[in-house]
Amino acid sequence: MKARTFLILISSIWFFTSCGQREEVFESEIQATSKKAIIFEEFVFTESPTADCHASSLLELDNGDLLCTWFGGTRENHPDVKIWLCRKPKNGSWSSPRSICDGEGKTLFNPVLVKLKGGEIQIYFVSPGIDDGQVISSRDDGHTWSKMKKLPKGFVGPIVNKPVILDDGTIVAGSSLQGEPGKRIHVERSSDNGATWTKVDSISDPVNTRYKIIQPTILVHGSQKLQILARTNERHSNAKLAQTWSEDGGLTWSEVTDATLPNNNSAVDAITLKDGRHLIVYNHSTREDSTAGRKGRGILTVAISRDGMEWEAASVLEYRTGSVQYSYPAVIQTVDGLVHVSYSWHRKRIKHVVIDPSKLETFPIINGNWPKDEMPWVLSKDIQEIDSITEIMR
Repeated sequence: MKARTFLILISSIWFFTSCGQREEVFESEIQATSKKAIIFEEFVFTESPTADCHASSLLELDNGDLLCTWFGGTRENHPDVKIWLCRKPKNGSWSSPRSICDGEGKTLFNPVLVKLKGGEIQIYFVSPGIDDGQVISSRDDGHTWSKMKKLPKGFVGPIVNKPVILDDGTIVAGSSLQGEPGKRIHVERSSDNGATWTKVDSISDPVNTRYKIIQPTILVHGSQKLQILARTNERHSNAKLAQTWSEDGGLTWSEVTDATLPNNNSAVDAITLKDGRHLIVYNHSTREDSTAGRKGRGILTVAISRDGMEWEAASVLEYRTGSVQYSYPAVIQTVDGLVHVSYSWHRKRIKHVVIDPSKLETFPIINGNWPKDEMPWVLSKDIQEIDSITEIMR
């Protein structure tokens, strides 16, 4: 017992004192299957320019570079919050964070990177209110950015999660609003490469149903068949992600229903892989789960599905009890077939994980329960000691 604790503590100290290197995992305590497909883990930055950082977004450029953006400041909703950006050359390391938009002195939230045909890059975000859509753009791969431009009233662009592009070039963005009459999702579409947008309104009804949902992510099941998975406002022990389907490229949507995966009233992101499977990164927990960190965000997981309805456990990216959180994942698949995930790490850093989807081994999720044999674990006493070291090293 003491020897095992010692090994964990040594690994923890190494992890929190090494900058820019691959994160050390507790191989003696974590079952190998949950990490088998992970080929690289790192922090986008180790010294944050702000006290709080959150809600990252990833994008691969045509030259293979990666961009990562997020919002950060003293705290969420503080007027000093800005959009920050890091760049990772194809065979290099992340650049230092730099501010690219200050919201003109007002707070901002949830930047999302979008690449248009022809090379222009956009970042959609909301500022100063959660329903006030804004956009900035770059024509030189993100080196310089335009001033913020306000979107038409009722438009917010893609919220938290990236849009999808259909075979005919139509951009479909999952969006949401939170003002009166309540939290609800809609879709915004562009058929002219982002020059203009139309709005498919009121996919969910926050007044006449129990579904108060936001921050949708979109899966592609065919040239016109789409699926939305969305964050719900429910906090009970049986809370689920919400889902809805479209057969016409997002113009009309089915009635909202429960999906099979749990939701802790936190953002998720998903992607349709090149091999046709669907991958989701999410907190496999609810707000009522006392073993899953703060707000149920102490566990971050990857699941795989072939039909978007039945999901299988694929990987555990993070798992810790106590006052911790891993949240708001962003996921993309790059040209080389690898999957890249970024997420908020205790809201102190942004973490970047690279997964080889061909190496994912999956296990059935029965009755909504993650298979315990595939859950990495650390003894409760060891967790407390590790958390103490974490606090000291911040």
